[in-house]
Amino acid sequence: MAAAVAAAPGGPSMDPRLDQETARWLRWDKNPLTSESVKQLIADGNKEELEKCFGARMEFGTAGLRAAMGTGISHMNDLTIIQTTQGFCRYLEKQFSDLKQRGVVISFDARAHPPSGGNSRRFARLAATTFITQGIPVYLFSGITPTPFVPYTVSHLKLCAGIMITASHNPKQDNGYKVYWDNGAQITSPHDKGISRAIEENLEPWPQAWDDSLINGSPLLHDPSASINKSYFEDLKKYCFHRSVNRESKVKFVHTSVHGVGHDFVQSAFKAFDFVPPEAVPEQKDPDPEFPTVKYPNPEEGKGVLTLSFALADKTKAKIVLANDPDADRLAVAEKQDSGEWRVFSGNELGALLGWWLFTSWKEKNQDHSALKDLYMLSSTVSSKILRAIALKEGFHFEETLTGFKWMGNRAKQLIDQGKNVLFAFEEAIGYMCCPFVLDKDGVSAAVISAELASFLATKNLSLSQQLKAIYVEYGYHITKASYFICHDQGTIKKLFENLRNYDGKNNYPKTCGRFEISGIRDLTTGYDDSQPDKKAVLPTSKSSQMITFTFANGGVATMRTSGTEPKIKYYSELCAPPGNSDPEQLKKELNELVSAIEEHFFQPQKYNLQPKAE
Repeated sequence: MAAAVAAAPGGPSMDPRLDQETARWLRWDKNPLTSESVKQLIADGNKEELEKCFGARMEFGTAGLRAAMGTGISHMNDLTIIQTTQGFCRYLEKQFSDLKQRGVVISFDARAHPPSGGNSRRFARLAATTFITQGIPVYLFSGITPTPFVPYTVSHLKLCAGIMITASHNPKQDNGYKVYWDNGAQITSPHDKGISRAIEENLEPWPQAWDDSLINGSPLLHDPSASINKSYFEDLKKYCFHRSVNRESKVKFVHTSVHGVGHDFVQSAFKAFDFVPPEAVPEQKDPDPEFPTVKYPNPEEGKGVLTLSFALADKTKAKIVLANDPDADRLAVAEKQDSGEWRVFSGNELGALLGWWLFTSWKEKNQDHSALKDLYMLSSTVSSKILRAIALKEGFHFEETLTGFKWMGNRAKQLIDQGKNVLFAFEEAIGYMCCPFVLDKDGVSAAVISAELASFLATKNLSLSQQLKAIYVEYGYHITKASYFICHDQGTIKKLFENLRNYDGKNNYPKTCGRFEISGIRDLTTGYDDSQPDKKAVLPTSKSSQMITFTFANGGVATMRTSGTEPKIKYYSELCAPPGNSDPEQLKKELNELVSAIEEHFFQPQKYNLQPKAE
């Protein structure tokens, strides 16, 4: 039948590989919407669209999968979810002899794509079906949850793995498949390679793969919603340091979940801390896969996403806005200034505030300073070095990891297993791990801990902005600036980075950038670091992604890197001044000039035809 369809009007596609892929697809795909659309593309002879859908399978990386929902092997849909889960299941069977005793957890956000019939809940049910048909217990949440609830459940119930169906803050057409290992952290290499191979070996759907009704009433299906909700908020209460202040607090908060999953969970977190719950932005509090009120559902984009929050805050006389991204693993915070302007804190600024707060609260409870030797904070290498400055002065340990919470989560787990106390970890992309019972970023705990910090400061007549300034005066100003250029062509990106490695035509890195002298270079693509005696980088290297860090003689640091999930070349820059009287305005001016030089000399947007970030 499939071959006859493949040669329908418009004839075969002249590409044997494409014909083979589409014929297989039509044999295996039982979703009428996606299979019909393939038949239509074949009938129309639409080779370009077929190539887009069937040219290359989505790549399973350490972040799992992330792609647009739609038809074919390059998109998220029922069949690719089944194939991915079959591979993951076989891989787990090889890794864990007790998989059938322990099982896995699966949850999902509220994303949906009506044209292809794909949605997060359905993908989660199909994934659950795959495991249950193999006799493996599945803890499937009955409703949407924040992403951090999956790693929490893995750790809490000692499961073998976790799957979260979410595309976080990506555009509405996207979805994703995020995977956690039995240690409660995201997977790292070589698991991604092993899972990828297992997917390729298990492409044909197993006999009951499509029959998700068989999980209803299965003794292997468990709904952890009620018990996990209860234990998560019980665990969270241990991080409430000023219950009496919270009860009396006059500080008003506005919260937005940006059409995602966060609303109910942040309300519960506030109750756990004895706060009056925050005012929720009504237009954005309920999950809506269309994200109708925002261009991008990403609070990192700043004021555009927060327009409705500011309006509600002005109406209710609230001073502070808390914004989660749609899967509630990130948090943005904004504060109304005396001038009437709203200040949105960068991820680095909020990292400084939360790091200071968690250390200050810890110090109050632990007068014994010998415990400092086991105290750790972590941040990623493209984030502000402010925690390093605090650690140096206060006597605890600071470590940096590669970019992304998979590195911080796994490192935190290693340290905890060695009996260390990991107090805090953060990354500049507004991700915070304030409570080590979740080994990943968690926007729910971060929201309520930020609220307690603001309420406590208010009793001292201080704002978040004033406290941030006090931190910089005490530990040294750390001024940061980050942005990106958009580039859809991998070849161009490679050329740009190769040019930096061969700047003078003789295989040398640049010695200056405009008027700024370069004092050090670390290249985590090639593994070179000129600050090390053997010139070899200490952090792990990856040939598949580009990342170069330049240290400047003026105390500046700048990193250029490619994004794992978006067509962007990002840069992160920071000027660190020693404690004492620095002029922040002068530092800002110097950093802006440095960034302009990097854009002009290293990015060369005209030469490489790069699109700047849309303001």
